Amino acid sequence: MSTAVTGVKPTGTLHLGNYLGMIRPALALAARCDRSFYFIADYHALNTLRDAARLRELTLDVAASLLALGLDPERTTLYRQSDVPETFELATILAAVTPKGALNRAHAYKAAAAANEAAGRPADDGVNMGLFTYPVLMAADILQVEGDLVPVGRDQVQHVEIARDVADAFNAAFGATLGPPRAEVDPAVEVVPGLDGRKMSKSYGNTIPLFAGEEQRRRLVARIRTDSRAPAEPKDPDACLVFGLYRQFAPAAEREAMARRYREGGIGYAEAKACLATAVERALGPPGRRFQALRADEPGLHAILADGAARARHVARATLARVREAVGAGVRR
Repeated sequence: MSTAVTGVKPTGTLHLGNYLGMIRPALALAARCDRSFYFIADYHALNTLRDAARLRELTLDVAASLLALGLDPERTTLYRQSDVPETFELATILAAVTPKGALNRAHAYKAAAAANEAAGRPADDGVNMGLFTYPVLMAADILQVEGDLVPVGRDQVQHVEIARDVADAFNAAFGATLGPPRAEVDPAVEVVPGLDGRKMSKSYGNTIPLFAGEEQRRRLVARIRTDSRAPAEPKDPDACLVFGLYRQFAPAAEREAMARRYREGGIGYAEAKACLATAVERALGPPGRRFQALRADEPGLHAILADGAARARHVARATLARVREAVGAGVRR
């Protein structure tokens, strides 16, 4: 039985990079797996978000977004991370078998330490333990629901590898108890470029919000960086940010036709951007309207998340019971 698991941090407005790099592949994986557990990682978000009201709003935004994009809560268990307390006991146990050196090498921590050192600050300046132990909590998220497939972008593969190493370390110490997961990376999606060519990221201010209105989306698409070549000049579609996004949304025949016009000359960037905006609207306009309806029904969203938490806890309790038995914790029944 294959089980997919993934989480989305509610730290800001979802954008096209989130959709193409994680959400769309994750929904496709859920459709072909026997079981799937998708959660909103609100406790992971605490490393950077310190506004309780904002966290609650963003949590519901993520839930409504996933549902609007096609997540079926009857097939895929959707829940809030904080509604499954077994996660955090398991994370404490797993921390006891996790080498500190593995966390020293984790990308997020290394990047923070390197930025500090480049600025002349101590390596750990402003680094909280939540950031440092992020991979341990992520391992608990995955292992508690017996996840074996984790859809991630390439920048998150290391965290899944650490989760695998943690499971192996636990099993070596206490016997075969936890099944090691593996990362599932969609080879068709690399780093999604933003308006300026860098990775699409809220921190760079170069994003296109997932459910922006059509006019706002067209204005943002018009800002995508291009070179100065005239419409009649041949262009390399593979080197163009506009075409890079267009290929993710347009049908194959339309992609091939535009690529041919790029190579032969005869299409300007203004026309290419208009085609991109149309393709995105065609793909995301209907889900955007579903999002608005779902988001307006907060009691309905809370009910879906509560039901998902109950289902996730059923599996997590069984995992934790095995782990407690293996380590000798609690009263043996």
